Amino acid sequence: MQSKYAIALAMAAGFAFGACAIHGLHAAASPPAYVIGEITVTDQDGYKNDFLPKAQKGIAEAGGKYVAGGFNKTVTFDGAPPPNRVVLLQFESMDKAKAWNDSESNKEMRKLGDKYATFRTFAVEGAAQ
Repeated sequence: MQSKYAIALAMAAGFAFGACAIHGLHAAASPPAYVIGEITVTDQDGYKNDFLPKAQKGIAEAGGKYVAGGFNKTVTFDGAPPPNRVVLLQFESMDKAKAWNDSESNKEMRKLGDKYATFRTFAVEGAAQ
């Protein structure tokens, strides 16, 4: 009978230890990073057909994902209105966002994009959860 209690106690202790370890790992994780792009597109067809598919592929390969944006509706609350295209990307961390931005493939994409638009991009670290 005592061995049953010992096994049950060991299982409970293991569960509690595991739960604490997982909580600690989540707390130590880096917060996500968000890249905001304000884009003034000057050549819609070139941007949409030549630049955008390649840029989207590069973002996805770097672990980024589109959260919002495109030519979707934006509303100005204060200040000057945004350009005709605004995008919001999410990366796992600021380091991942910087790695994507600094990559050779992104630099090449920007050269292509500069033919069709002007860009203002920046990143902000998300709030720790």
